[in-house]
Amino acid sequence: MKSEKEMTYQQFRSNQKTFNSETGKIKYVDRGEGEVILLLHGVPSSSWLYRKMIDGLVNKGYRVIAPDMLGFGSSDNPKGFEVYNEEAHAARILALMDHLEIQNWNHVFHDAGGLWTWELFKLAPNRVQKLVILNTIIYEEGFHPPIRMERNMFTRFTMWMYRNGITTNTLLKQLFKLGLKENNLSEIDIEGYKRPLREGKTKAMYYFFSQSCNSLPDFSSTIESIDIPTLVIWGTHDEMLVWKDQEERVAKDLNIQDENIHILDAKHFIQEEKPEEINTFILDFLK
Repeated sequence: MKSEKEMTYQQFRSNQKTFNSETGKIKYVDRGEGEVILLLHGVPSSSWLYRKMIDGLVNKGYRVIAPDMLGFGSSDNPKGFEVYNEEAHAARILALMDHLEIQNWNHVFHDAGGLWTWELFKLAPNRVQKLVILNTIIYEEGFHPPIRMERNMFTRFTMWMYRNGITTNTLLKQLFKLGLKENNLSEIDIEGYKRPLREGKTKAMYYFFSQSCNSLPDFSSTIESIDIPTLVIWGTHDEMLVWKDQEERVAKDLNIQDENIHILDAKHFIQEEKPEEINTFILDFLK
């Protein structure tokens, strides 16, 4: 079988499995055997974001689980608003892991995956063994979203334009301009980001941009209560999630050792720019 790095998006999708959650089908990658690593994406990506990393982790003896969260990627896209809130996303992660009979795992997360992760710790504080933070939402100090929208007809119209082709390419062009230091993505790479939008996967985005971006939940007490080994890998040129604005607070609250903080010469989508380097840091940390 080809590696994910060489796969088309359709081939990637054909290897996904299905979990029927209470609110819709969740598509996910389940590869390898051994200690479990969960790879959690953010907005507006999917497990496709990790395609360059999965083989490298599996080949080192790990079982990799990488879901498409509800409303993203290949997963269902049900109507509703609160179905996409942070607690609902976290509950679906736990339901998936229960379905797979995985009690504990190593948790890697990116972007809005931070919101779902902190909520997961509120629901089940003892399930995660080790934490790996990749350019994620932690505190308001470091959170600089490129757009903030209201919950109204204009925002719904904007989401409609994102999915009907009128502004889909414009959205992705701007996203990669903000998120990549050098955009070397091929048409095959971009297809994995474009196809879900063209299929109408914007309802979860609508919740994020109109709710989370305007009223970021305060997870301070939850974060301060976490007492497990934690690794940070962060792109230093990220303008949307800025490490330097929150580094001292995060390191203190999560008790992160200096040797477990790695700052890369990259922007937001570090999985696209530095996949091998990220894998090396993760594998060393887990050993």
